[in-house]
Amino acid sequence: MRLLILGGTLFLGRHLVEAALARGHNLTLFNRGHTAPDLFSEVEQIHGDRDGGLSALGSRDFDVVIDTCGYLPRVVEQSAAYLARRCDFYLFISSISVYARFSPGADETAPLARLTDPDAEDLQADYGPLKAECEARVERYFASRCQHARAGFLIGPCDRIERFPYWVMRLLVGGPTLAPGSRDNPMQWLDVRDLAEWLLDSAVNHRAGAFDLTGPASSCTLGKFLDRANAALGGRAELIWPGNEVLGRNGVPTRGGMPYWFAPGFDAICRRDISRALHAGLHFRSLEDTTRETAAQIERDGFRSDNKVGVQIPNWLTRERERDLLDRYLLNTGRA
Repeated sequence: MRLLILGGTLFLGRHLVEAALARGHNLTLFNRGHTAPDLFSEVEQIHGDRDGGLSALGSRDFDVVIDTCGYLPRVVEQSAAYLARRCDFYLFISSISVYARFSPGADETAPLARLTDPDAEDLQADYGPLKAECEARVERYFASRCQHARAGFLIGPCDRIERFPYWVMRLLVGGPTLAPGSRDNPMQWLDVRDLAEWLLDSAVNHRAGAFDLTGPASSCTLGKFLDRANAALGGRAELIWPGNEVLGRNGVPTRGGMPYWFAPGFDAICRRDISRALHAGLHFRSLEDTTRETAAQIERDGFRSDNKVGVQIPNWLTRERERDLLDRYLLNTGRA
């Protein structure tokens, strides 16, 4: 398969390239050459800015394009328009955030979010609606020759958005560790490498349509998720759950305070029905393996966050602030 990957050196893109090479596909990467430029020296890499610079691709034809870095509709439309006659199938990496609202058990048929301002380009304010509009722009040129891969929370090695790495690094340090919200909150996740393998199958088979891609619905609670990750790293941490009210009273926001702490009602983002993806062969490796392999990569390479991956990384709770909150909470509850 002649495969074009837009991006290809960050988290999901990196794992897609590794999996595609292992399968023997003919690869071309198109990116700006800013991130990890020394990766994949054996692969053809064309450098250019997809916002006005697609001509660097020339007249090449491809079987499939996988768009890992499309966030703004006008930019995604440029790619779709340029490739519409040069490519048979367009696989767009979208987001579980595209929906207008989140209800337990909802699936791909749920209504999508819409932009109130057609010219909006603020990813922090309109991330979900922008991704939904990107999907529409791809369909404008590829119709039924495209897939919208609506990814949920991805975890695994080489992650540069500090969600799962936040917890891996906290659990590695050990000791009393502040936990977010309630142990009973739902939690769905997907190892990025499992997604990469499924996407390549989709590319080969031209698997069209929209797919929610995250963990099985109601498969786990947040408490079990963190307990299992902690145990996989040797059980060094003592997870302490003060609860929503205590955290809120102490100024910890549900948005940007700690990863996987959701505002009331928003936790339904982790209650998606992914039957469609399961029927199409999505499978899962163990959380324990993912946790240990992520920890090994962080301990080997260190952790580097990156605010250029489509969303701004929040200023999560610092270790010092966490200790202060824990000290006061344990003192007030007589556990100090």
